[in-house]
Amino acid sequence: MQFIDKAKIKISSGKGGNGVVAWRREKFVDKGGPAGGDGGKGGSVYLIADEGLSTLLDFTYRSIFKADNGENGFKKSMHGKSARDLYIKVPVGTIVKDLKSGNIIADLIEHGQSVLVAKGGRGGRGNTHFCTPQNRAPQYCEPGEPGIERELQLELKLLADVGLLGFPNAGKSTFISRVSAAKPKIADYPFTTIVPNLGVVRKDSGDGYVIADIPGLIEGASKGVGLGHDFLRHVERCRFLLHIVDGTEEDPVKNYKIINDELAKYSEKLSNLYQVVAINKIDAIDKDRLDELKSQFKALGVVPFCISAVTGENLELLKHELEHKVDTIEKPASEVTVEEDLDATNNDDGYWSVQKVNKNTYVVTGGRIIRISQVTDQRSTEQVIRFQNIMTSMGIIDELKRLGIQNGDTVVVGKLELEYWDDEVYK
Repeated sequence: MQFIDKAKIKISSGKGGNGVVAWRREKFVDKGGPAGGDGGKGGSVYLIADEGLSTLLDFTYRSIFKADNGENGFKKSMHGKSARDLYIKVPVGTIVKDLKSGNIIADLIEHGQSVLVAKGGRGGRGNTHFCTPQNRAPQYCEPGEPGIERELQLELKLLADVGLLGFPNAGKSTFISRVSAAKPKIADYPFTTIVPNLGVVRKDSGDGYVIADIPGLIEGASKGVGLGHDFLRHVERCRFLLHIVDGTEEDPVKNYKIINDELAKYSEKLSNLYQVVAINKIDAIDKDRLDELKSQFKALGVVPFCISAVTGENLELLKHELEHKVDTIEKPASEVTVEEDLDATNNDDGYWSVQKVNKNTYVVTGGRIIRISQVTDQRSTEQVIRFQNIMTSMGIIDELKRLGIQNGDTVVVGKLELEYWDDEVYK
């Protein structure tokens, strides 16, 4: 089993529905005019922080998310239905990064906090919008805008008030099970905890604070040894640390120093976090040995709490100390730099290219021009002329001329096949 704290997902917002060409056909309405409705808006994609989630495990089973497309417009000026927005739940503490740019685009640190990651395409306009005194019967409409496709990386950094540290089998899981409602896996062998456990401890005032049982760290963790880098990041957002030392080990003070050395190597910020130190398992050592350990820690400037997570001895004293520190130590400010996310709303697909496929045939590709071709009826002279004018304004005609197109050659754009006539058509 592996704690899932990183995941990659692909998202797509919905495309807008196409507008339509339609006409009023009511009885007794002579020359009723255009009545083509607009297409509906495509669904946008949001990420939303949910405190009910604790890992990114769900994204190993589903990593592709797509919002629905908007409906096409209808006759009688009826608009197509806009698609419902898609909300993807992620754990509180999730950092969102765009894989293409490498920018961090969101740091979701509060329950209910959301971020737009892909805006849905706008619906195309029906022919009612193109009616003018000079053209009272427009034969054309607009296609809907495309959706936005992106690849994102999600990285979870747990949000907790207190981070539990210590060597494997130091008794952290037993401690958190005694002071909170968390039910971590407990056994008498190292690395029983391989995923962080969160426990809520109730205060006398009625509210509570969160303790994160971070998996046991070992020497070399700052270099990625053992569970190393995968979990050290989860300590960074805690107010302070509770360092639990196994009093039955041969040299508990040495183990304490090893953990602190690893914190300093990984991050100066971590090494500067306030620590409450507790010697655990005092029920299994004699008084002389305990006095010796207390003296060794005092020589380091540390006054440890002496507890037994199994019997509950002195746990209330330690809980009161933790509660006091939670009330007096402020949460660290987020050091994550969030960049402005322009890609979330940028569905401009105005790119295009022209390729000469044989002596007399040219193929035009590109997002916007292909979409316009899809709502262009080749049987309508007015629609074809408008389509050709759009190609001119986009610079496609100039590119065709540069490639040596001649009168009578074929231009293929999506479903359309047009003959090129420089003198008669493109003026």
